[in-house]
Amino acid sequence: MNVNQIYQLAIKIGIDNDFRPKAQIAKQLKRLKEKYQKLSADEKAVFDKDKFSNPFSDTRIHYDAGVKNVKKVLAGIDIDSGDLMIMKYLNDENPKKPINLAINHHPLGKALADLSDVMHLQADILAQYGVPINVAESLMKIRISEVSRGVNPANHFKVVDSAKLLNLSLMNVHTPADNLVAKFVEKKIKEDQPEYVGDILKSLLEIPEYKIAAQKGFGPTLFTGEEDNRCGRIAFTEITGGTDGSPKIYEKIANAGIGTVISMHQSEEHKKAAEKAHINIVIAGHISSDSIGMNLFLDELEKKGIEIIPCSGLIRIKRK
Repeated sequence: MNVNQIYQLAIKIGIDNDFRPKAQIAKQLKRLKEKYQKLSADEKAVFDKDKFSNPFSDTRIHYDAGVKNVKKVLAGIDIDSGDLMIMKYLNDENPKKPINLAINHHPLGKALADLSDVMHLQADILAQYGVPINVAESLMKIRISEVSRGVNPANHFKVVDSAKLLNLSLMNVHTPADNLVAKFVEKKIKEDQPEYVGDILKSLLEIPEYKIAAQKGFGPTLFTGEEDNRCGRIAFTEITGGTDGSPKIYEKIANAGIGTVISMHQSEEHKKAAEKAHINIVIAGHISSDSIGMNLFLDELEKKGIEIIPCSGLIRIKRK
C-alpha cells in the first residue's frame, strides 16, 4: 500500500464505524458540494476539496515522500519533531528496512486547524439518544466556535514542517480511530449489561489497554456519581466527535432519559455541569482510549503485511 491508500482505508473504516448512517454522511458530502458551487472564484480558490470525499477533516496526509510500498510505520498518539528524529535515526541504522511512514493520532497541520469541523458529529449522536436536534445543534455550534478560536493561534504546521525537512511521510488518523473505539466500547458494555456504575468500571478494566493504563496510574475512573448508583440508560456521546462538547448538554441528556455517560476525558466545567444534572460520568481514559482506536486501525494494516513500531504513548495491543 502507498500512503494515499492507507489514508483512503482510514476514511473507509471511519465511515463504516460511524454512529451516523452511511446515507446521512453521503447526503452531507453532497450538500457540501452544492454549497461549493455557489461560492465565488476567490472562495473556491481556498476551499479544501478533500472534504468532498473525506467527512473527517481532522484526518489528513500531511506529507508524502513518495513511498510506493509502505512496509513499516511509526505509530503514536502525539508524534512530534523528536519522534521524527528517532524515526530518521532508526532508518539510518537500518537503511535496508526503513520506516516508511509516521501515523499520528491527534490532529496536526490543517487537520488541527479544522478540528472543530468534525464536532457536528456530536449533535447527530446526541439526537440518536433523544436530544432534539435543534437543541443539540444550537449548543454544539457555540462550543464549536469556542474550539475553533481556541486552536486558531496554535503553531499548526510545526511538526509537519519537520517531516518535510526530514523527507519523512506523515499523516494522522483522528475521528476514524475514535469511531472505532466508540463502537468497540459500546459493544463491550452492551454485551456486559452493567446494572451499577461500578460494573462499568469492571467491564472497562477487562479491556487490555485500560488495564495497562490502570497499572500505570491513569486507568478508568468515576468523575461524578457513585459506584453503587444504578446506570440507567448509558450514552457513548463523549468518545468521538473531535473534542469536548458543550457542558450545557447534560441537562438536556438527563431530560432525554440518560443516566450515565462514558467519556474519554472531561474538564472541570463539564464535571460540575454533569453533577448538577445528576449524570454519572465514567472517564474511560484519554490516551488508553486513543490507543484502542489506533490499535484497531493498525491491526488492519498488519493484515496487509505492514509492520507497526509503536511510540509516543501508544499502548500497542494486537487483536485477531
